[in-house]
Amino acid sequence: MDAFFASVELLRYPQLKGLPVVIGGGRRKVDEALLADPERQPRFIPIAEFPLLKDYVGRGVITTATYAARQFGVGSAMGMMKAAKLCPQALVLPVDFEEVRRYSRLFKSTITEIAPLMQDRGVDEVYIDFTEVPGGQREGGRVLARLIQKSILEKTGLTCSIGVAPNKLLAKMASEFNKPNGISIVHEADLQTKIWPLNVRKINGIGPKAGEKLARLHVHTIGELAAQDPQWLVANFGKATGAWMHEVAWGRDDSPVVTESEPVSMSRETTFERDLHAVRDKAALGAIFTELCSKLAEDLQRKGYVAKTLGIKLRYDDFKIATRDQTEQHYTADAASIRKIAGQCLKRVPLARPLRLLGVRASALAKLGSAETLESNTALARTSRAQTATDSVANSTPSLF
Repeated sequence: MDAFFASVELLRYPQLKGLPVVIGGGRRKVDEALLADPERQPRFIPIAEFPLLKDYVGRGVITTATYAARQFGVGSAMGMMKAAKLCPQALVLPVDFEEVRRYSRLFKSTITEIAPLMQDRGVDEVYIDFTEVPGGQREGGRVLARLIQKSILEKTGLTCSIGVAPNKLLAKMASEFNKPNGISIVHEADLQTKIWPLNVRKINGIGPKAGEKLARLHVHTIGELAAQDPQWLVANFGKATGAWMHEVAWGRDDSPVVTESEPVSMSRETTFERDLHAVRDKAALGAIFTELCSKLAEDLQRKGYVAKTLGIKLRYDDFKIATRDQTEQHYTADAASIRKIAGQCLKRVPLARPLRLLGVRASALAKLGSAETLESNTALARTSRAQTATDSVANSTPSLF
């Protein structure tokens, strides 16, 4: 989907179309004031009343930006204060996660009505298998891609860009070629002309560290990566990664479109507007921690999962990160239980330094009602007395926040 978070907001505020707009940070008083008058529809709010990026103070990051803002160098994951120097005149809107999730479900259901084999890749991205879809091969897939674009626009009012290729690796790269609202077709014969000139970071799976290492080794483009001897790649990046790099540089990817996949973990985290200290800001941190645990519990319950391992993530003011996990004997998706277990993890990390970020994470997931969760609950019932005794000891230690 094209600038998905921003595009969803522009459906609410069509008067902002064509303007530089950034989406990020939590809802603030100025945002509440915009919607304070129940008689005034959002579409009629004057542009002059929207907050400007130059007036933003805090440490929020940009979730996404409209294409008008991107022309100034503003992009996703950029700090909002840094973005304010690049595009001070940009307007700022908070993320409305509920609305984003609603439109995410809507555009995906629209796709599966046309092409049932779809792999979910996040809130705004999917892989689709055209192979068995009637008309899927016409004009190299362009006809079906147009139909999907048209259907999504009619159902949601949103545009999307589609890359069509022989495999997921090339389709992902092709989807970036003609944004917004574009269709790009890549054939195997196009590898040298369309793919090899791209930077290696365009390969899904080559992150900043691998990209930096390749640059130090004077490998910048995918074509330069393809020219390397496979043994050289193995020697520098290890057997598995080196072999994989050689394959993807040559456009090879046999991974299927997976329609059903189990999540490995779920998490919630937040970056603070200012550093918070475990002692001086105990009340504020406690409220944030409780809210994160509640939201994580809601995510688990909504998707029908329970977790056996809970953990926390901290980022200190010096940007160092600490994580701790704790595995229980039983599964849970209860907010109070999550807070209690995650709270035990907090007792195992240093809290002398101020904190920039706090997060909670659930892993070792299982479907609610599955055999393993039923077995776990049965075992829990047998040991309830022992558990109660253990809990009372744990509860005797005061919560850190």
